[in-house]
Amino acid sequence: MDVIMAGRVLTRILQSAKGFTGRGAGRHFWTVTRGRAAFLLGLPTLSCLAYRAYGSLQGSAVTFALGKAEVLEQADYLYSCADTEKLYQLLLQFKDSDDAEFLWRLARASRDLSLLPNIEAGRKKQLTFEAFEYAKKALEKDEQCFAAHKWYAVCLSDIGDYEGVKVKIGNSYIIREHLERAIELNPKDATSLHILGYWCFAFAELPWYQRKVAAVIFSSPPVSTYEEALEFFLKAEEVDPNFYSKNLLMLGKTYLAMKDEQKALLWLTKAKEYPAHTLEDKEVHKEVVELLKKLA
Repeated sequence: MDVIMAGRVLTRILQSAKGFTGRGAGRHFWTVTRGRAAFLLGLPTLSCLAYRAYGSLQGSAVTFALGKAEVLEQADYLYSCADTEKLYQLLLQFKDSDDAEFLWRLARASRDLSLLPNIEAGRKKQLTFEAFEYAKKALEKDEQCFAAHKWYAVCLSDIGDYEGVKVKIGNSYIIREHLERAIELNPKDATSLHILGYWCFAFAELPWYQRKVAAVIFSSPPVSTYEEALEFFLKAEEVDPNFYSKNLLMLGKTYLAMKDEQKALLWLTKAKEYPAHTLEDKEVHKEVVELLKKLA
């Protein structure tokens, strides 16, 4: 009974990666990338006109005739437009590549495809495990690639949904290690900082009695504090201000958890005013409105 209870209690753990269905989770457009369509670190070098020219080129032979830089530009533009299916098909041609730049993008595209609302359960599971394998391969090919570490962490969390609570909690240590390594390799990647902050928040908000239940299936479950989560959320905002609606929301929620209503109000108001470009932004806005009502 305790194990069942523990499973129910901990199904929400490690949402640090799962919560990222919007463009905020994988941004990096210095290559050019998911800061969501609106959150690019820089504008894609492909204009819409140039992309239409690309679109007129059909067939894998043409794709392979393009150089690496051109294919990555095309992939990143499709990503910025949230054209997930086309992006996946483009990158799938490089699934046997030894280049981490193709592989981590394919991992991300596979995961994004699995999260689309019209994907049936069997296909979703297949894509989830595919994504993990591509991320794993990317990491094997280039351990100095921060994006490979980030997407390995995200995809490892995802497959935990299919492997049971005990495995998922055990993997949480590995997930944190890879997020920390991603940040070490690229301290300016706001989304890695945000994901790690969310990881910390998830464990910080676990009540003592739930920790006790968790210990039934895992002798030493990961722990964190709201102060630690706050540090990562603030750092993400520092390196890339206003980059992601959910980071603003989480800053508000963290300050609420720390009983600082004044600062919570500040960040929740910013989150409310954030332009709702995506479904995730709209969901964030809805949650913010409810929290502000409670504060009022």
